[in-house]
Amino acid sequence: MIEDKRIRELELFAQEIRLETLKIIHSRGNGHIGGSMSIADALALLYGEIMHYDPKEPLMKDRDWCVLSKGHAGPALYATLGLSGYFPVNEAYTLNDFNTRFPSHTDHLITKGVDLTTGSLGQGFSQAAGVALGNRLQSIESDVYVFIGDGEADEGQIWEAAQFTAHYKLKHLIALIDNNGRQLDGSCEEVMSHGKGLGAKFEAFGWNVIEVQDGNSIKELAAAFEKARSSELPTALILHTIKGKGVSLMEKSGAHSAKPSAAEWEQMLKEAEEKLMTMKEQAL
Repeated sequence: MIEDKRIRELELFAQEIRLETLKIIHSRGNGHIGGSMSIADALALLYGEIMHYDPKEPLMKDRDWCVLSKGHAGPALYATLGLSGYFPVNEAYTLNDFNTRFPSHTDHLITKGVDLTTGSLGQGFSQAAGVALGNRLQSIESDVYVFIGDGEADEGQIWEAAQFTAHYKLKHLIALIDNNGRQLDGSCEEVMSHGKGLGAKFEAFGWNVIEVQDGNSIKELAAAFEKARSSELPTALILHTIKGKGVSLMEKSGAHSAKPSAAEWEQMLKEAEEKLMTMKEQAL
């Protein structure tokens, strides 16, 4: 169990990730703000507390893996990696520029700390399953964490990978389903309903399923990870998150991708900076 003081430190880390994510996307002027902000808390917990990794040795054989199958949320991962010591975070302020090392969708070949190239929806999950099986064959006990969007779960490949993972009982694979309720063309319910819910679907495939009612709560996430890591089955954490979490304009719009005006950018950055400052003052 993580102590309350450590929870507050991780909440502060999550807010730093949110602010840097905004700065990274602001450097481009537009991008996937909503789905990047909704996973900041889970990223803070993974890189701040749970995962075994070394920024000085990013390809360390026994490292834990973090795979962003919803690769369009790359800015949030870049912010996290930068703040974790893989590179100066301001280097990511070249998002999607010509010859940048920080494309809008994550690329293992050009960005230090990115474990797998993703972006074509569904494929990251299959790759993560392959890593988990490969690690087992090499007697490596590392965990593999994979972020999947609820809209991405419309892809058939997601369920092929779910079946594969359950069949081989890859207990070291933990899927984090960013269940924020919205995708490119509207709500997930309107575009392609998940029927009885994503949890029920993963359970039907033979997975251990944990519903995290507040997927933006570090405390709830920490308790869920503790349960997941003790399971003998692969685990799907259904994170009930808020798209655009921490940015009032984005929470209200629920936009998948956005191109805010100059005034809106000023408002969003100010809001994130002020919240971070308040949290730091409260931590003293």
